Formats: sequence, C-alpha cells, structure tokens
Amino acid sequence: MSARIEDRGDRLIVWNGNAEKRGALTPALYEAIAEAMTLAEEPRIRAVILTSEGRFFCAGGDLNVLIERRKLTEEVRRERVDALHDLVRAMRACPVPIIAAIEGGAAGAGLSLALACDMIVACEEAQFTAAYVKAGLVPDAGLTASLARLLPRPLAAEMCLLGRPVMAMRFAELGAVNRICANGKALDEAMMLADTLAAGPRAAQGVIRQLVAQAYETNEADQLDAERDAMARAAGGDEAAEGIAAFLEKRKPRF
Repeated sequence: MSARIEDRGDRLIVWNGNAEKRGALTPALYEAIAEAMTLAEEPRIRAVILTSEGRFFCAGGDLNVLIERRKLTEEVRRERVDALHDLVRAMRACPVPIIAAIEGGAAGAGLSLALACDMIVACEEAQFTAAYVKAGLVPDAGLTASLARLLPRPLAAEMCLLGRPVMAMRFAELGAVNRICANGKALDEAMMLADTLAAGPRAAQGVIRQLVAQAYETNEADQLDAERDAMARAAGGDEAAEGIAAFLEKRKPRF
C-alpha cells in the first residue's frame, strides 16, 4: 500500500508508504490525507500526524509522472496542480492540529505538505529542500507562501533558486521546526505532542489554529475583530467554564 490511515482513537496517523520512491506523491496519499481531514471532523479526534513508512518523509512529485504531463494541455496540467492545492486547502481547514513527523527529509511538494502542517518534528539528520528548480520546475502547493511566513527572504530565495537543502537544526533555529529528535524517533516525539493536545480543549485549539493561520494574511484591525469574536464565543462555552474552574480549584482541567 502506498498510503494508509491508522486510527488511534483520539488521533489519526497518515502513513506515506511509497518507500521505494522516497515517499513521492501518489493518488493514494492524496486520498488518505483527504479522508483523514474528513475523519478529523469527529469530536473524538484531537490531532492528525503525517509521517512515512520509509526513511524519507516525502520527495515530492514523481518525476516519471511529471514528465508525462508535457503531453497534456496547460488547462489539464492546471487541474492536476489544483488537485494538490485542494489537498493543502483541506489541511488548512482541518479542525484539529496537524503534526508532520519527518524522517530523512522533505523535498519539493513534500516540503510544501510538511509546511502546511501546524507543527513539525524532524530527526536530527533531516534535510528540507525546495527541489523544483533542479528539474526546471517552480514551487507549488503553497511553498513560497509558507517559506515567506517562516524564513528570511534571502534564505527562502536561496532554497527556491538554488535548490540547496537546509538541515533540520537550521530550520529549528529559525523557528520553522518545533522539535528535533534522534533519528528514528520523529513519530514518538509527534505522539507526545499529540498526547498534550489530546488533554487540551478541542474547540479552543481549533479556533486558535485558525487565528494563527489567518494572522499572516490579515491586517491588525481585522485580526483584533476576529480575536474579539472568538473570545466572546469561547468565554460562554463549556471548555472555558471547566478550564477556569480547574485553575481556581488548583486541579487539572477535564476537557
């Protein structure tokens, strides 16, 4: 199988199983991620983890597939790219946090998918590469937007124009990676993050991830209004009642 979903009750793990091609994108992976985004609507789900069964998170598009697209019309090629972009949009709209657990590295559209997640855990030897230019291609799946939010412009330009890899530690120093772990331990570290999320207030976390995501594209006045409305709703909810009571009673909240 080139992709599958593992249901752990309070979290979903999407496994990219295309190990023989370093986790290159497949229709099965698209379907698995899309299905996970739908399943994440269930109240029991508190987090989604994206990871790989092989030694590399995702190498991006399969060049053997991409070379065949030269034979298609530009309109059809546009539709194929939109299918990937729809996947990124679905990830952005997910009601629960998404964690990327990265072994080996992420390249091309694989890097785009990793950066579409809310948090990233990477093994110490992982490399992040905007590899498109090496194949005469250009970034897609929101990569330039994600890099612009996370990195200084000179580094984003170097990654995209030269295709040079950036090590996980460097990405972490710039704030683009949340946790660095020993090789082979990325999923374990991601699971610990998911444990923390599972103990928290699901609805509030969903609103927070939306506020954080939109803050990069919204002016301060509109963001203030969005935070006002979100806080007004949250303050009247059951999660706030339990969280405040637990704080005042000096106990752990039961969300």
